[in-house]
Amino acid sequence: MSFLLACPHCGLRDVNEFASAGEVTERPRTSPSVHELSSYVYFRRNTAGVQREWWYHRFGCEAWFLAERDTRTNEVLTTELPRPQPRQGSAAPQEAAAPDVPEV
Repeated sequence: MSFLLACPHCGLRDVNEFASAGEVTERPRTSPSVHELSSYVYFRRNTAGVQREWWYHRFGCEAWFLAERDTRTNEVLTTELPRPQPRQGSAAPQEAAAPDVPEV
């Protein structure tokens, strides 16, 4: 099924220009146990409904961005560039990093 996805830089484009990198997950903050690490690497919520996902504009501006998409209908509700996250124990923001997903 094809649908349109709005790149924050390039505007509406066919979804075939992009690579989906899956739902947004949160990296364990401390030294994770084997169980926590396995859950982070292998398990996803796989929500039937709206979920936040990483997308990469592979045939365009090559930007990583976040999208909220309804997995039942493929309706894309919002897209945005990732915001820098503050480092742990520091008030200063750091550079925005690529998501915790394999390279496309």
